[in-house]
Amino acid sequence: MKKRVLSVLTIAALSLSACASNEYGQKEQYGTVIGGVLGGVLGAQIGDGRGQLAATAAGAMLGTILGSQVGKSLDKADLVYANQAFDNAHNAPMGQTISWNNPDTGNSGTYQPVRDGYASDGEYCREYQQTIIVDGRQEIGYGTACQNPDGSWQII
Repeated sequence: MKKRVLSVLTIAALSLSACASNEYGQKEQYGTVIGGVLGGVLGAQIGDGRGQLAATAAGAMLGTILGSQVGKSLDKADLVYANQAFDNAHNAPMGQTISWNNPDTGNSGTYQPVRDGYASDGEYCREYQQTIIVDGRQEIGYGTACQNPDGSWQII
């Protein structure tokens, strides 16, 4: 059930970003999509039945709004620093915080692997806590990435 809800949220978030006009930058669109998915994932962890669906929808909407705002503020260099830290977090011991900082913008963040395990198809997966600080505002989210057979990682 959770995978179906997450799939629907991902498709909806991607559809919304595809409909966005050119007045929005690519980083804002990425922030919107990622925020929506992470918000939906967090919302899905709350409640049962209809309450869980409502919490998932509310989390996705709030995540979309917050992700859009964070995305507006991040630049390409920030994303390079963040992606390098995320790549390092894949091999970090559980609980170790991997930090990134862009000295040109002052934006920063962290990734921390908080839990690991295996998916039903046998892929090794890790759950991460992510913190992003943009213009002094901190946002926290959780996400999961699984290792593909070729060794690369995919956010799910």
